[in-house]
Amino acid sequence: MDTDRRRGGPGRAVRLSALLGCGVVVLAGCGAMPVTGDVKPVEASQPGDSQVQVYAVPPREGAAPIEVVDGFLESMTSDDPDFRTTRQYLTADAARSWQPGRGTTVLSKAPNRNGPTIRDKGRGTSETTYTLTGEQVAAVDEQSSYRPLAPSEYSQVLHLVREKAADGKLEWRIDVVPDGLVLGQSDFKRLYRSVNKYYFAAGREDEEPALVTDPVYVRNRTDPVTRMDTATQTVRTLLEGPSNWLRPVVDSSFPAGTALRRGVTSLAPDDQNVLKVPLNEKAERAGQDACRKMAAQVLFTLRDLTSARVGQVELQGKRGPLCSLGADEAEEFSADNGSDGPDSQYFVDGKGHVQRLLGSNKGGGDPEPVTGPLGSGPVAMGAVGVARDEQQAAAVSVNQQQLYVSSLTEESELAAPVVTSRGKRAEDRLSAPSWDGRGDLWVADRDPADPRLLRLADGVGTPQEVSVPGLDGGRIEGIRLAADGVRIALRVSKDGRSTLSIGRVERHGSGESEKVSVVDLRQAAPQLSDVTAVSWSGRSRLVVVGKEEGGVQQVRYVQTDGSTSSSGILPGINQVTAIAAADDEQLPLMADTEGDGIVKLSPGNNWQTVLKEGSSLVYPG
Repeated sequence: MDTDRRRGGPGRAVRLSALLGCGVVVLAGCGAMPVTGDVKPVEASQPGDSQVQVYAVPPREGAAPIEVVDGFLESMTSDDPDFRTTRQYLTADAARSWQPGRGTTVLSKAPNRNGPTIRDKGRGTSETTYTLTGEQVAAVDEQSSYRPLAPSEYSQVLHLVREKAADGKLEWRIDVVPDGLVLGQSDFKRLYRSVNKYYFAAGREDEEPALVTDPVYVRNRTDPVTRMDTATQTVRTLLEGPSNWLRPVVDSSFPAGTALRRGVTSLAPDDQNVLKVPLNEKAERAGQDACRKMAAQVLFTLRDLTSARVGQVELQGKRGPLCSLGADEAEEFSADNGSDGPDSQYFVDGKGHVQRLLGSNKGGGDPEPVTGPLGSGPVAMGAVGVARDEQQAAAVSVNQQQLYVSSLTEESELAAPVVTSRGKRAEDRLSAPSWDGRGDLWVADRDPADPRLLRLADGVGTPQEVSVPGLDGGRIEGIRLAADGVRIALRVSKDGRSTLSIGRVERHGSGESEKVSVVDLRQAAPQLSDVTAVSWSGRSRLVVVGKEEGGVQQVRYVQTDGSTSSSGILPGINQVTAIAAADDEQLPLMADTEGDGIVKLSPGNNWQTVLKEGSSLVYPG
């Protein structure tokens, strides 16, 4: 397997021990050479392998500066409790002040160490410096939120001095060290896993609640700093509140200051699949309705995490149970207007009419025209978007100049277009429309003279222009709204490239005076230099069609925080022009292609042709 263990080339000391099952294997190199037996390198575990734990080895007596640096870097990749062994490579002052929990720097490969630069201060004392370098590709902040970065140069200094050890001898130790951890990608994936916290979309007091995912990374096993298992770490981050990026648009039901009861380091369901969560006294301020919502947040957050399915969550205060919520009851809090019925795939046929696929829960079936003028009207359409309740749809004319809205339940004449673009070319006019979970309709006008992002509240009325600060001269080419209504995926073109960003939808005011903006754009797939199409696939991920620099087109899954995994790349397919995924991740992935028409990818299968003619296949939204 690929590993980040080999940083320094030949002769690099490898100073970790790995615990596999009941046996202990010591990884050793020339820095800690055994006096007997064969020397065999033992590589690190595969990502997600919970059976393998790697422990650090302390510095040997009389270790040279290079051994101290290498040992420190290796020790950071271990499961060292509270990094106690790791701190032995630091001076006494540095060991006390170093804060490994201050975030994680993720490099494409493990850091290189350049040096040494030695300075002799006379009388037998000296100091030396090594520089850590590499290509940074991501960062994880103190809130455990992951953020992908365009590859950039990383450079940090480790400064070493001689310090008296307990036996009075002088030993090399690091006295200047950056806070946080520095890990290569393979070590990061081995040590951490992505989990989703759940909060409620803000400002929906009079509407059905909508859950919003807030992805974070937690340790695969026990966290060295808190000594908490993965489930407990996840609940802890849930109680601490949403990430800074998501905070302005979501609410948490937990009263301020709510935390796990002191000393809780393990959470697991009992033999009745009931998970009991002991909380501090702050939680007791919540009423029963709020408490049930708190329990729903915990239940959804842990739903896919624990090995044993959680059937019920019981929140406990100091004086006993506060409330409980079963998995079936929690569904009342998850309503986000998603469609998972049998008639939830729509497309535009060769004549420009909107049709629905029957039996679409299997990914295809017999098509039939939709009710209303979009199914049989005089205007040929080129792209369609269907509201999540499937009561109405919006379609862009085949020349991409006009946007029409029509009922899907009643026959009527086609109304006048609600938006008309003045762009001179089709590619400079309207994008495909998209509906959010609140029932609002969105479309981008790509007119170079007046590019705009537009929203129609409830799909009717005068279009409102949505401000999008942060485009930095880029133009929105395509949009997809999340079901929660607080996140939007934007395909943005600039300088001949088309990239993917995720923005936060902020709303201020209400009714006709409501102002909406899309702010704090974040790159979602910086590794792709040319993004062709995107769709939401459930609450926590997107499916993206694009190319890496100099590469070929690929279809891959991207988490909403921009992180990916090796399993995220899907089977290859040629000339994809559009992609469609459902809120229900078990429904097939659909794609428009130039050569094979509309195709589908069901779980465990390869791509199969559904329709030879037709385009713009979409799920509601």
